[in-house]
Amino acid sequence: MDPQQPHNEDEVYYIVSGQGQIDVGDETQPVQPGSIVFVAAHVPHKFHSITEDLKILVFFAPAET
Repeated sequence: MDPQQPHNEDEVYYIVSGQGQIDVGDETQPVQPGSIVFVAAHVPHKFHSITEDLKILVFFAPAET
């Protein structure tokens, strides 16, 4: 289970390796190497249905104060 909680910052996920799916709000999309996913601040999101271990680079903006 993905313990993600909505954050106060926007997020961008870059999938380095692995495969699965992510729910962002009410939408579900597959992720694989090269996928880029934007998650606006305060939007519920979680990774699931992971078929290969995910390695993810995450960017947050603006910086949390």
